[in-house]
Amino acid sequence: MDAFFQPVELEKAYRLINHGPTILVSATHEGVENVMSAAWACGLDFKPAKLTVVLDKSAFTRRLIEASGQFVIQVPTAAQADLVHYLGTHSRHHEQDKLLKSGVDLFSVPEVAPPLVAGCAAWLFCHLIPLEQNQQDHDLFIGEIKSAWADSRVFREGHWHFEEAGDEWRSLHYIAGKHFYTTGTSLVVE
Repeated sequence: MDAFFQPVELEKAYRLINHGPTILVSATHEGVENVMSAAWACGLDFKPAKLTVVLDKSAFTRRLIEASGQFVIQVPTAAQADLVHYLGTHSRHHEQDKLLKSGVDLFSVPEVAPPLVAGCAAWLFCHLIPLEQNQQDHDLFIGEIKSAWADSRVFREGHWHFEEAGDEWRSLHYIAGKHFYTTGTSLVVE
């Protein structure tokens, strides 16, 4: 953690993912940690703050979330594109040392069990709202956001400021294969 790691009001936490970025999902259970990439996440509610994320049945991280009931959603930056791609195309099912091989830098926050990925623009710590039918039929997980943080160089006072930070801070948007777009120029209407 550093001076730029700042809390975000829970009522505004949805803004961290409202623009549809590719995310990283981290979880831990009984000493086993993992991080995966995901493309489908969105805000669900303001109070209490909630989000949804789609996690395929084959995902190792999904099992950790189901067992622990907790996870962290991170908004990675363009500078992390290679890492995001690696974490999304390698499974801990087949590579027990996936995190080591990826070079991901993890850190912890008091009272939050899952690890957080360093270098991201935002982090949302969630408790799983278990809805077995949604999870089984649609791979859809709902989390109540318990804490949220953002890097103040790019998110402050409840708003993103991508245009004021370097291009390496822009969020990623996954298309297919190895193809991403980054967040573009802001457009403000009067």
